Amino acid sequence: MTTGPRARLIDSAIELVCEQGVAAAGLATLLERSKTSRNSLYQHFPSGKSELIATATTIAGARLTAVMEKITVSRPPDRWFDALFGWWVAVLPASSFRTGCPIVGAALAESEPDVQASAGAVFADWHEKLGTGFAEAGMSAEDASSFASFVISAMEGAIVQSRAVKSTKPLTDAQQHLSVLLDRYLPPVSDR
Repeated sequence: MTTGPRARLIDSAIELVCEQGVAAAGLATLLERSKTSRNSLYQHFPSGKSELIATATTIAGARLTAVMEKITVSRPPDRWFDALFGWWVAVLPASSFRTGCPIVGAALAESEPDVQASAGAVFADWHEKLGTGFAEAGMSAEDASSFASFVISAMEGAIVQSRAVKSTKPLTDAQQHLSVLLDRYLPPVSDR
């Protein structure tokens, strides 16, 4: 099935932000990678590159949220980190540590407030989803919210470190220590 120019532009923007960040995702590169004309870009995104990147961030966030939701509904909380971190442990080496999280790339786009706001909305959604899941597993609402924030920070930081050192060790370290903390917060399995 052939995808249209809008979908190609969005997918190319996500890929470039994962690899190089927003600043390096130049318009010429976006058009070349997506095999799309400048006219198509402005037809689908009248405000140009910034609107495209903000939309791509929202869509990438929704895709990653769907993965997170699938993980959190299909297994108990003490198995969430195996899947969340395990996914990145597989993806990073497969990309030669060139692919990172598109939401982090967007969050660092200081000169693009709409892009940064899109990243903030995605992080807020992840925070809410994980926090709700932890609360449903027996954490107090306050601990669940705080722990969800910490998990996201630890995971994103581990992804960045892994890319820099070309190793998945930061991810496996973060997963191990978060698992220990989770055990301290959750009630015993018999009480859940």
